[in-house]
Amino acid sequence: MNRIIKYKISEDFNGMRIDTFLHLKGYSSQNLTQIKRMPKSILVNGIHYYMRQTLTTGDILEVCILEQEVSKKIPPVKLPLDIVYEDEDLIVLNKPAGMPIHPSMKNYENTLANGLAYYYEQQEKAFVFRCNNRLDRDTSGLTIVAKHLVSANILSTMSSKREIHREYLAIVQGHVNPKEGTIDAPIARKPDSIMERIVDFNHGEQAITHYKVLKTNEKYSLVSLVLKTGRTHQIRVHMKYLGYPLIGDFLYNPNCEDIKRQALHSHKLEFNHPITGEKMEFVAPLPDDMDLV
Repeated sequence: MNRIIKYKISEDFNGMRIDTFLHLKGYSSQNLTQIKRMPKSILVNGIHYYMRQTLTTGDILEVCILEQEVSKKIPPVKLPLDIVYEDEDLIVLNKPAGMPIHPSMKNYENTLANGLAYYYEQQEKAFVFRCNNRLDRDTSGLTIVAKHLVSANILSTMSSKREIHREYLAIVQGHVNPKEGTIDAPIARKPDSIMERIVDFNHGEQAITHYKVLKTNEKYSLVSLVLKTGRTHQIRVHMKYLGYPLIGDFLYNPNCEDIKRQALHSHKLEFNHPITGEKMEFVAPLPDDMDLV
């Protein structure tokens, strides 16, 4: 994916080296190494510069990203995509339940990555799959995919600093009590299991989930959940630990009476744009199969 990112240099950065300036903007050392290998990747007022050269107040710095490689192990496949937002740096999609994020041995041509590879192939654009939040196959909702190496790095850093705020919705068994609270219980892999996780206060990694009940009926509760940490299966494990497991969850509560997959949906995303800094907010409504409360 090709991208030209422009910066107008303010007085605060007068006399600063280009590489130092870009580090301050969130570029990693690996980003700078990759960009330096691209032809005429750094322009100042239209003239080719090296990373070690300095900037002057009023300069127009252009970073010219030229990516020609593609994700070779992701075959392009025409699949329906629910694109919520797209610009030159990222794309936000509403993933349906049942669609894996990326190819695996048993799911090689039916993933979000395959659909995006086809989408960009039709536009004759090189595509490297860089997904920011990898939802489970049966979890629906919002996910972010970076469109070039710089936005991918900045989004990754934002995720590690918990600067991308995600809200999930879940349908759980029973009437949750208390109706609002925080689950602080460490999570570890279950012994002798590749996939399953458990709460383990001796060997687990810290995991914190904030929850709030939104609605109830005679059987279930609709719960809003916000993660302070991002452990594998965190919501599913924590709600089971609390005594109110997600319905339809084949691992932790295989109650498939009303839904055929874990009732979990990535409902809301809030973050500052990785390049412009603009505040972004997206909402994906509850899918029809989770309209049970």
